Amino acid sequence: MRGSLRTFIGTAMLSLVLSTIVLPEAAYAAKPVGSDKGATTEQSGGSNDTGIYAAARIQYSGSVAKNGGTGNVTSSDVNWTPPPCWYAPYLGAKDFKKKMSKDIESQMSAPGMGGHAGAALSELQRHYEDDYGWTDTPGYKDYNVEKDGEGMFWAAVENPDEPDLLKRSSCTDLPFWVDNGEAPPPQYEEAITPEILAALAYQHMQLPDTEVSLKPEGTTKVNLPTWAWLDKAVFDEVQATASIAAPGFALQATTTAKPVSLKLEPGTDDAETYPASGECTINADGSIGEPYAKGKADRTPPCGITYLRSSGDGTYNLQATITWEIAWTGTGGAGGDLPDGTFGNDQAVTVQEIQAVNR
Repeated sequence: MRGSLRTFIGTAMLSLVLSTIVLPEAAYAAKPVGSDKGATTEQSGGSNDTGIYAAARIQYSGSVAKNGGTGNVTSSDVNWTPPPCWYAPYLGAKDFKKKMSKDIESQMSAPGMGGHAGAALSELQRHYEDDYGWTDTPGYKDYNVEKDGEGMFWAAVENPDEPDLLKRSSCTDLPFWVDNGEAPPPQYEEAITPEILAALAYQHMQLPDTEVSLKPEGTTKVNLPTWAWLDKAVFDEVQATASIAAPGFALQATTTAKPVSLKLEPGTDDAETYPASGECTINADGSIGEPYAKGKADRTPPCGITYLRSSGDGTYNLQATITWEIAWTGTGGAGGDLPDGTFGNDQAVTVQEIQAVNR
């Protein structure tokens, strides 16, 4: 059973020693969303000028936000959030020993280091040097250097886009060893998986700014139906991929957003929507609504709005929100669904007080 000192090491020591080894922010796609949908970044690897093996970083590609920012998708499930932290490959045995032993020695020599903090540091040192462990957390002999190249130590990673500090720093377990080709021990539920990568791809996904086609466009008339539609050519599925790779370990997941409906909100209560719910579903050919054509002036649009009052000297703020169905696939045939996402655009509409017009 884990004792109170073990718990102290797993929490307090993260702020003293382990905070220096938590992985840096993930690597992100550097290219903006474009028609190539191939934004990517270089993979960190090898040794840097300190001799420490660079930590594996998550890379994003496809339709993702610029410079590693959060994407523009809003989850329809208010209770769903991306993972605030996770565990991922960090260093090989020799490099981990070099890094960790140096940090422990530095902390031990700090003025006033004693009491519980000093005892925790001593136990931390014994844990990695002298095979000292707990029931579900075995210790290591000389930092596992005899197995260097056969696996890696994994450590906590904070999601830099998680605003809640407590959630972001909730992965408090000590770095642990994983052999190449093996899964992390089951007690580490936050160890990186394809599903976690899929959720992160969702968090960084950038949906296109799809402007709804309107007829009349920009300026319409009171009591005159305004037709709204989206062509399939500008209304297609979007994909974002997150991947991670380290010696003996690689995972990836692709999250796909498929448009399924368009909701129109006129920007005023003095309007009627078609259909009455304002929810225009996708057609069999992948489009939404129906383009206006000559001869349809007396017809009710399958997707559209009739404004009942003039906008006066201003405009109405028509909001067109697209609902996207989100699913993912990943390494090993894993896959599943994520909550639907939404993304809306605003369009200014001028409504004039004229009862009829020749079209």
